[in-house]
Amino acid sequence: MGRAGGWPRARLAMHAVGVFGGTFDPIHFGHLRLAEEMAEALGLARVLFIPAGQPPHRGTPRTPATHRLEMARRAVQGNPRFTVDGREVAAPGPSYTVDTLTSLRAELGTEVPVWLLLGGDAFLSLPTWHEWRRLFELAHLAVATRPNGGAQTGEPSSELQQEIAQRRNHETRDAPAGSVRMQAMTPLGISATAIRTALARHESARYLLPDAVLDYIHEHRLYIQP
Repeated sequence: MGRAGGWPRARLAMHAVGVFGGTFDPIHFGHLRLAEEMAEALGLARVLFIPAGQPPHRGTPRTPATHRLEMARRAVQGNPRFTVDGREVAAPGPSYTVDTLTSLRAELGTEVPVWLLLGGDAFLSLPTWHEWRRLFELAHLAVATRPNGGAQTGEPSSELQQEIAQRRNHETRDAPAGSVRMQAMTPLGISATAIRTALARHESARYLLPDAVLDYIHEHRLYIQP
């Protein structure tokens, strides 16, 4: 993959880049379809899948980061627009999104449009994130919603609503950062929790995630109880 970021800056030029983070424990078709639809809707040249090393907002993933990183790599094989970036796994401390985007900006420069791809629930929790308002200085935010426009469950907090009101209508195609876009996604009722539960019970998880990922899980006996 070359350097830590996984792509040469010259190749990206001014084309928009998507950033999709998560524990990916394991990565599944819901993740991949969200990234594919966002890439189409936003005209992204690349989508960077960035598995979290030590996520600060949830419990420690049960699966070591090296396995989650390799599963992500196997999942994106065959899609030239998808790349796996291991910088958060390699980092010694918690995986703060603001630090990841700052690192990316140091490589990409200040002019390349960057889109942070978020599920609706993650977006609603944004005010609990480390230095969350700085995210708008570093990237646009694209939020996956249900087809009727709802952002998953719940309502944004008042401070998040204020940010949305300020930024949602200021999107320009070539701007590097600063806007919020709600993007309807095909609803896929797939969750990593349900996959882990099925595997622990020795039930089939086929067609919920790529065969290459499922093969890796069985090879390394991940999630599967004795």
